Amino acid sequence: MLPCAEGDRRYTFDSDQPLVSVVIPAFNASTYIERTLRSALRQTYTGLEIIVVNDGSTDHTAKLVEQMAMLDSRIRLLSTSNRGVAAARNTGIEESSGQFVAFLDADDLWHRTKIEKQVNALNRLSSRWAAVYALHHIINEDDEIIQPANSDVARGYIYARHLTFKYVGNGSALLVRRSVALEIGGFDTSYAAAGIGGCEDLDFELKLAARYFIEVVPEALVGYRKHPGSMSSNHLQMGKSALEVVRRSLAANPQIPRYAVRSAMDATHKYAFWEFRQTQRTYLSLVTMQSIFRTDPIFMVLLVLQKGLRRLRHCLGCGMTAAKVEDPRRMNRSKFGDQIAASVLDQSKATPRLRRRLTRLAEVDASLNQQLVPSERNLTRRRVER
Repeated sequence: MLPCAEGDRRYTFDSDQPLVSVVIPAFNASTYIERTLRSALRQTYTGLEIIVVNDGSTDHTAKLVEQMAMLDSRIRLLSTSNRGVAAARNTGIEESSGQFVAFLDADDLWHRTKIEKQVNALNRLSSRWAAVYALHHIINEDDEIIQPANSDVARGYIYARHLTFKYVGNGSALLVRRSVALEIGGFDTSYAAAGIGGCEDLDFELKLAARYFIEVVPEALVGYRKHPGSMSSNHLQMGKSALEVVRRSLAANPQIPRYAVRSAMDATHKYAFWEFRQTQRTYLSLVTMQSIFRTDPIFMVLLVLQKGLRRLRHCLGCGMTAAKVEDPRRMNRSKFGDQIAASVLDQSKATPRLRRRLTRLAEVDASLNQQLVPSERNLTRRRVER
């Protein structure tokens, strides 16, 4: 057992535990960084080093981190010029010492059992399993849950399914083997350089999923914060970024069957459409609508009908004072950490069309995995011969 000091308190962790490096990229994060760090420090898994990469902040981020580092020696601050979240994460990976690396955005929160459950899940598996993710609640500026976790999960070789369903969903949910993170080249900094940063975490996940198995802890252990200043609030950039990430991934994996390609592009165009619509970019919305119409005309028909019904309700309500009805998901809010939502994917609630898509994509993944295994064996044989 090794001692570790935290202010006037001392605690111990098992030296046989794998060290987990927590990488926190931070840019002008003074509003939330203390809460984020506390959620990392309170983990039931104590074998941590916490690396905060101050990405050229101009506020009090660095000072706040330094103050907390004086109370807990597991915190380390690295300061760089402003280069973007991907470069900041890469700096953290390179400077880390852990067997595993866990990423935590500077405005998000973790449930106290997050790392323990992920390490336990991944530690029992072979090296073919490169990473493990958890589910997330969406929280507001006051740490209140405003949207419960999505219950969709998949595990194993999930590349084709992840292209369509994008299971991980945020940059704070993943724990990965450090050796694999380095092997795939870390996070791609070219998106930020091109002005379309925002989905670098999806790019990283797809590179993992194309070559390795991914595990899941089907519980909402992450509080993914949405607020006006977050990167995800830049809807135009997020839409463009998602389209480019999926395009590059498909180009890098030409063995993907046409059905899986169509499914991935259809889902990503729909995501981009909603993002562009929120920015009122008519041209981009129309372009993505055309792409969606070619692959899923039913979706567009339902969209038009939905819009027409909204207008009808608005007209019928003219001259009447309607009470504002709050979204029931936002009612009876609780602070993140008060509850953990376990995921139970109920296939009976999925539409027949969705079930068929899941089945076909799972078959694609099984076929891709069979192609991957012989190539890995050949690579291993060549390494041994050298």
